[in-house]
Amino acid sequence: MLSPATCRHADLAEQIAAQRDVIARCAAALWDGGFREPLLATYQSAWRRLEALLEKQAEDRRHHFVIIIPVADSPIHLRDCLTSLLELCRAYAYGGQDEHGRWRKVSVLLADDSSDAAAIAQQRRIAGEFDALGLNTAYFGLAEQLALMDRLADVDLTGIVGVHDRDAYGHKGQAMMRNIAYLNCEAMRAEPGQRVLFYTLDADQEFKVNVDQAVNTPEGRREVCAVNFLYHLDEIFSRAEIDVLTGKVVGDPPVSPAVMAGNFLEDVIGFLGEMAAAEPDLPYRQPGNVGGGDAAYHDMADLFGFQPAAEAYRYRCPLPDAPGNAACFADFSTRLKRFFHGEHPTRVTRFEYADPLTSLRPARTVYTGNYVFRPEALRWFIPYAPLRLRMSGPTMGRLLQAEIGARFVSANLPMLHKRALEATGQSEFRPGVEDAGEASSIDLCGEFERQFHGDVMLFSMQRLTALGYPGAELQASVVNDTLRAMQVEMRDQYRVKQAAILQRLTLLKTLLRDPAHWWRQRAELVDAVHNFESFAANIEHNFGAASPCQARIDDPARCADWRARQCAAITGLHASRRQWARALRMLQAPGG
Repeated sequence: MLSPATCRHADLAEQIAAQRDVIARCAAALWDGGFREPLLATYQSAWRRLEALLEKQAEDRRHHFVIIIPVADSPIHLRDCLTSLLELCRAYAYGGQDEHGRWRKVSVLLADDSSDAAAIAQQRRIAGEFDALGLNTAYFGLAEQLALMDRLADVDLTGIVGVHDRDAYGHKGQAMMRNIAYLNCEAMRAEPGQRVLFYTLDADQEFKVNVDQAVNTPEGRREVCAVNFLYHLDEIFSRAEIDVLTGKVVGDPPVSPAVMAGNFLEDVIGFLGEMAAAEPDLPYRQPGNVGGGDAAYHDMADLFGFQPAAEAYRYRCPLPDAPGNAACFADFSTRLKRFFHGEHPTRVTRFEYADPLTSLRPARTVYTGNYVFRPEALRWFIPYAPLRLRMSGPTMGRLLQAEIGARFVSANLPMLHKRALEATGQSEFRPGVEDAGEASSIDLCGEFERQFHGDVMLFSMQRLTALGYPGAELQASVVNDTLRAMQVEMRDQYRVKQAAILQRLTLLKTLLRDPAHWWRQRAELVDAVHNFESFAANIEHNFGAASPCQARIDDPARCADWRARQCAAITGLHASRRQWARALRMLQAPGG
């Protein structure tokens, strides 16, 4: 005869299994034919019911999440990010709360890479506010970072975290800041037996997804807390033999405007052509539920194995009711400058539901703003970080793909990415983008150069891994010749895109300046026309025949310097890994 305790255990297991079936049915209904927002509260409630049942078990062996958030002078983004995390905890209750109201299985490591004293003070205060709300939040500021590095003073980590002035330790860049944060994670190793996952993201992201509602409403697209990220990640890492998992992002693209100008220009031309054929006071014809698709924003999507878009994407006007064409013309004009800060007003990536567990695929790109790994994977720092190149995540991904294969995966767990603040149209902090403000002039040269040589690094890495790197140490001459050849090939790719941009820019100007078009005849659209003219001028400045950005990547001395530094970083990876392993051992040692 079964004991009462055994019966209670069996009954609880049946209840848990039944509740998981309820959640599966709720998910199917929630996403049936599109997102059905009226069902979201029921869906979230079903998850909380499951957590209440799981709490009755003798022990909860699920993973504890350490969420690593690097931030640089971005308190508004940071507050939005942490607010979304707290909303996620409250909506789905992963791990439950202790008697003091603190979330048991979620903690935050806020890695501050700021240089502005006011932003630092705000971000430290924000960390304290969310800690008081029950979200265990540790502030890892400049002083704490320096103290950690002092403990490792005898280890040569310059190839991993760079060399920085102690009195100006901020703005190291996301990759170096993450590497220092990973060292801190090693120093904070969990108690034996505790299962931990490290989850790193960017401060301009949120634990939400953007959706098109199944039933048309005036609100149109929405941003909702509709994915139980932590539960799904725990389930994946519990069931699958993996070390590193990457999600993606929805919303704003994760790439630089330096590689999006061509297709956005095509969309602007399409918009003006449509407006020219329309009556200004008739209602604007909104597009259907069209998402951005995989890499639809990227001018060179074909290099990454994606099919380039065959036609222009249409603008969804967010004005309420049924706005007229003239009103949408003015509204779209205000979004044009935001493009240079990383938005893509027409090719916004939309969330498409798929069960996260069954969505697992082999990966080749790390989205550094959205990836998760086991403590054992701390041995893989972000490589070549001191170069501060764009595409550091895809480059890291190619190394992981070569070294651990099937233990590196992607899953359908994208985070919502927001490049610019709604109030200003700009990022709070964006290195490599110089905005003259009222003068409307924007210079992308810093970001453009980092993007170009980041592309060189990425596609060189594909060739080097085919030669056995990083398992094999390659001769410097082989690495240098590969980089040199790739500089030439990538410059040819950029030149082709530049020629296409210049050709389409001529058409844009012709459309915009045609005196027969109604926007040239309406006094209330003077500012809107000026916005389009400024957009065209900024495209010409950054991508035109006399562009200083193009001149930078054509400069033989600059190219030689980049090639030498990249070659040194690639050939120095093994030495850097040995130093990193030494640092980890020191941090693991008693009193380390």
